[in-house]
Amino acid sequence: MTEFSLLSAFMVGIAGSVHCFGMCGGFAGALTAAIPQGKSPTPFVFSYNAGRILSYTLAGAVTGALGSIAQSSVKSLLVGFQLFSAFMLIAMALYLAQWWRGLAKVEALGRGLWQRLQPLSKRLLPFKSPLSALPYGIIWGWLPCGLVYSTLTWSLSAGTALQGALLMMAFGLGTLPALFAVSFSANGILALLRTPRTRTFIAVTLIIYAIFLIYRTVNSIS
Repeated sequence: MTEFSLLSAFMVGIAGSVHCFGMCGGFAGALTAAIPQGKSPTPFVFSYNAGRILSYTLAGAVTGALGSIAQSSVKSLLVGFQLFSAFMLIAMALYLAQWWRGLAKVEALGRGLWQRLQPLSKRLLPFKSPLSALPYGIIWGWLPCGLVYSTLTWSLSAGTALQGALLMMAFGLGTLPALFAVSFSANGILALLRTPRTRTFIAVTLIIYAIFLIYRTVNSIS
């Protein structure tokens, strides 16, 4: 795992935060309603997002480990994983720009697990302390999300469970700006994220980066 890969995952998280705004923005906004009156929302918001990123990190560790096991059996799988992750990045870009909604079908894969986890989150409300927002965030980290699933494909080729975990943690950190903006009502940032021009710019940037990844992978085997 190189610093470039971690930075790339972080930047994808920032770019994909447009999607986070649509998927998780309502939940992050409702988070304030569960905070005791008179309490500062800041520690609760940080605790919630720490739990969410912890779930991403765990998922990255699992997929990284599975990818490592698969690659140890079939060496050529690494190239396949790398190409698959690049094409998933293109699918995510098309989804963010609302040019193609096929990634929504991928989100349906996690609905069964989510239907079992969501009722557990209601037992944690209202929050009694910032620490109680941590398990709430851990649960919401498993919300079916095509953005998360497409990024998880990167961890398949990460090499180890630790590297897969670090990659997903970097991605999770990149999603923070949009969700913090929602939680703290940063209207300027929210207005910017809503514009079609912003979505198009981000989508085109992701597609260019995905093409670069495909070129680099193909060139490495030629």
